[in-house]
Amino acid sequence: MDGGTHAENLALQNIQARMRMVVAFLLAQLLPWARGKSGFLLVLGSANVDECLRGYMTKYDCSSADINPIGGISKSDIRAFLGWAASHLGYPTLADVERAPPTAELEPLREGQVAQTDEEDMGMTYDDLTQYGRLRKVHRCGPVSMFRVLAQAWGAALSPAQVAEKVKRFFFYYAANRHKATTLTPSYHAESYSPDDNRFDHRQFLYNVTWPWQFRRVDTLAAEMEGG
Repeated sequence: MDGGTHAENLALQNIQARMRMVVAFLLAQLLPWARGKSGFLLVLGSANVDECLRGYMTKYDCSSADINPIGGISKSDIRAFLGWAASHLGYPTLADVERAPPTAELEPLREGQVAQTDEEDMGMTYDDLTQYGRLRKVHRCGPVSMFRVLAQAWGAALSPAQVAEKVKRFFFYYAANRHKATTLTPSYHAESYSPDDNRFDHRQFLYNVTWPWQFRRVDTLAAEMEGG
């Protein structure tokens, strides 16, 4: 959808996302009846573990399905499986799916090309999200400890200031979207940083998105590293 300003455009995208879930539940209930059968079908969600962690989803769209088969699987693993399945399971079309840029498909094509990609929207790559997820959920890192780890891990390619900005961006969106974790669709535990089942994750879901002390400390450490 297109909607003028960024705020209007985003609002229209969210309506579209929620409407498709409403339609999915409608069809899940009526299809058995239309075929002369009883009962109803289950609605599947399609947000991977990285999107769940980042909160890159519309609340009451993918977060409100009956079950999410890939909700505990990282994007990197999903793409690796698609490539393997294309070669070993006789589904060559899956190679095209794997090569396609990930997109929510909520904006129209521009001159025949995808206008919206997930990584551009999120401001971070899926590979980065995998690292953030493991550090946050498995190693229980906050902004400062995550910065310390990644400043070393990424030091050959990025300056401390660049690492600091990436860490702060992740924690901003993690905090801003943490409330979405309360409505996540149940999924299979297939990754060590899976946000399911959040009933057993006792960290709060409301954060100050500016992380005032932590972000100041990250900036101080980055400046010291740059100066050193």
